[in-house]
Amino acid sequence: MSSPTDSVVVTTVVTADPDTTFALFTDEVDAWWKTGPRFRGPGGTLRFEPGEGGRLIQQDTDGSEFEFGRISVWKPGERLVFGWRNRNFASGEITEVEVQFEAAGASTRVTVIHRGWDALRPDHPSRHGLEGSAFSAMMGVWWGDQALALRLLVKQRNG
Repeated sequence: MSSPTDSVVVTTVVTADPDTTFALFTDEVDAWWKTGPRFRGPGGTLRFEPGEGGRLIQQDTDGSEFEFGRISVWKPGERLVFGWRNRNFASGEITEVEVQFEAAGASTRVTVIHRGWDALRPDHPSRHGLEGSAFSAMMGVWWGDQALALRLLVKQRNG
């Protein structure tokens, strides 16, 4: 059984139907996923390779690629699950992100569940010296920033 600090859950509501929201989430990930050392490496282009077995990768400006993770579930308009690691993860260290798209009237409730943090050692660089609920709160803010960026992109694209 996982601990209460093993996962982070963030929810937002966007003004588009689930199919459109899924498409914007995946097709335009580079437009809403923030750049910079806190979110991903500088420069380059982030993209999903569609379908199960596809990857979430960043093509860096020097032509090299970094794989953040592989897609295990690809159900447009419903659900997306992919592995996630950042550049300071060792080989074999990976967490999992599940994104649920649920109709909410004319809008979509997007729920992001990022789990698997208990598998990383307490002194892991991704924890920034934080443990337990302090680390979970930091990751909640991180995903909250991403959710806001997605919400703004959907609003921009859909008027």
